[in-house]
This record gives sequence, structure tokens and C-alpha cells, in this order.
Amino acid sequence: MGHGLFFFLFGLWLIYKESYFDKRLILLDEIVMMLYHGRYIIMMMGMFASYSGLLYNEIYSKGFDIFGSSWRMPLDNTTYDEDDTVTLDPKYDYGNPYYIGIDVMWILSDNKLTFLNSYKMKMAVILGLSQMTFGLFISLANFKYFGKKLDIYFTFIPQMIFLQCIIGYMVFLIFFKWFLVDAGKDNPSILITMIDMFLSFGSQIDDDDLFYGGQEYVQMALVIIALCMVPIMLAAKPLTLMYWQKREVQDYEALSYESDDESMEQRERAEQQANVDMWVNQGIHTIEFCLGCISNTASYLRLWALSLAHSELSEVLWDMTMYYAFSWIDWDEGGCILLVFIFAAWAALTVSILLCMEGLSAFLHALRLHWVEFQNKFYDGTGYAFLPFSFHLILQNGENLEEISAM
Repeated sequence: MGHGLFFFLFGLWLIYKESYFDKRLILLDEIVMMLYHGRYIIMMMGMFASYSGLLYNEIYSKGFDIFGSSWRMPLDNTTYDEDDTVTLDPKYDYGNPYYIGIDVMWILSDNKLTFLNSYKMKMAVILGLSQMTFGLFISLANFKYFGKKLDIYFTFIPQMIFLQCIIGYMVFLIFFKWFLVDAGKDNPSILITMIDMFLSFGSQIDDDDLFYGGQEYVQMALVIIALCMVPIMLAAKPLTLMYWQKREVQDYEALSYESDDESMEQRERAEQQANVDMWVNQGIHTIEFCLGCISNTASYLRLWALSLAHSELSEVLWDMTMYYAFSWIDWDEGGCILLVFIFAAWAALTVSILLCMEGLSAFLHALRLHWVEFQNKFYDGTGYAFLPFSFHLILQNGENLEEISAM
């Protein structure tokens, strides 16, 4: 949360100084100019990074106690030493749900990494499905705008059903496990369930891996529905277009009194070539989407990896600098002066590594997720080239038109 706050304030400062930088754009260094042009992205990245830090209850790798912990020590006569490890059962030792984010006690626990890894991995999959689903709805808006009814019925609807039958079902299991599965008794694996859903199709599910009754029948139905969508995505649109094309040719031949064999033969060859291109293009898009449902979802796990790496680097840096300063420095023998140098080293490493290097890495990964995993659901790149709005270009085009009209 602390690192994200720095980015947010820095972006806010660049926006506040817009008039100052606009007058000096020619004098700015290339890197400074790139930062200035990306000021709104920096501000929003810092804002959402701060929100993620609030969810994970981390500020400079340390947990912060805002609402107090909901965990309670068991009330018995046991005496614990300082180095003892106590296992708490959430069924008996946990009170009301935490208001927002992670309970601060998880940051202090020995199994913090195990718990947060699972939590962040599931959050990455949920965010991935949400963004890919949103991308498909944008494709629906494009189809409606351009009047492509065939693409609505034979592209959008089968793609949405295929995605939700596989990835949507996995997200359903995530929420089902969070809310309805008793972790103290059963701990079925979502990953094993998704693998067995295809490799052990129709087989009986063991009680240890069972989430709910009738699970094997639901999974069989979802697999069959998903597989039925593949030939629809592949062949429905080309077959319909070929049928319409054949009807148009028959109508044209019926209305034509004179027929030129050579022109008819050329037209047939052109139609055959167009049909081949259409089938190849449809096959490529179908294969790309079906395989992309798995690979794109796995690609969103980079969010989990980035969060894990940043959290661990922050913790290591704190333990090697500030933790050492607060734990071992003798305050009566000039320890305050040494603390100043240690804090300077911690601040310099935080800015250079955790803010600059990791901030650039997080930005590039987020950019890739938008460009590849999100935009391939709706973006074709077959329209007009994008030109940003510019009064200079408008005036220049107006002058060119005046010169042409004067000639």
C-alpha cells in the first residue's frame, strides 16, 4: 500500500504541474517526457496498487491493524512459551469476518505464504475471467454496431458458453470452496477437479475430492456443452455464408439470359478461393480461442507472481535494514546516527528496486494482459488507423484543401 501511495502522489503531482511541463516540453529529457505523458496511467496504477495493498493488508511488507484481529486465543489453562507455535481452528477461534481485506493475524502467522499464495492465485483467476468476459461483451457491441448478426449467433454466443463452461466453472468452484466447504474436514483440490473433469470423464469422484452431490453429472454436461460449441464456432458461419452465396448464384443464373462460360468459370474460381480463405480464417480463430481459454487464464497468474515477488522483496529488504536497526542498535551509544544511514539505504533501495524496477515490470505485464489476453477477444485491427485528436492536423488538412481548391 505504501509503494502504491508513492506512485499515486507522484502521478497526482505531474497532473498538478501540467501547465509547467507543457511550456517546457521541448526542453524535457526523453525519459521525463515519457513519464509526463503517462501521468494519468501512473496515478491510476498507484491508486489501484494502494487498493490491492489494502486488500492484502500490507504496507511496506508489514501488516497494519485497523479493525483489530478476529482471531481469539483458546481459553484454556495451557501456558505457552515465547517460541511455541499455536494452531488455531477457524471453526472455534475465529470471530466475525474481517471488514475488508486480510486479517492482520495472517501477516504474523507461520503459514502466511501458503495461505496468501492460494488466495492471490485464485484472485488472479477471478480477475482474468472477469476481464475476458468483458472483452467478449465488447465484441458483442462491435457485432451489433456493424450489423453482423451471424457473428452474434455463431461467434459470440458459442465463445461465451465455451468460456463459462470451463473457466467460469472453475471460478464457481473457487467461490463454492470459500463459502460452503468446511476446511476443517474436507479440502478438495480445484486443480485436480478441473484436470479429472476431462481426463477422467464420466468416472466416479472420490468423497475426498467431492464438492457437492451430483458433481460428476454436472461436469459431464459442461464438457459436452463446451465440446459442442467447437464445431459451431468452426463451421456454422462458413456453411451459412456458402449457402447464401449459392442461393445468390442460382438467382443470378435464373435472371441471366446470356451466359458467358469463361466469366462464369472465373467467378467460380474466385468464389472457391474466397471460401478456402474463409475456412482457414475461421479455423485459426476457433483454435486460437479454444486454446486461449486455458493459456490466457494461466497468463493472468502473472498477477499472483508479481504480487508474491514484490511482497517477499519488501519483507527481505525491511528485515535486512530497518528490522536490524530497531532490534540491535544501541541507542545510548550513537545509535540514532547509525539509524539515519540505515534508513537512507532502505529508502534508496526501496525507490530504485521496489518502485522503479518493479513498477516498470508491473506496468509491462499489465500492458501485455490488456493487449493480448483482453483485446484478442474483440480487436481485429481491420478498420481505420488510429489518429489522436489534434487541432494541428485539422488546420493542416484545411490548408491543404484550400490549396487544392485554388488550383
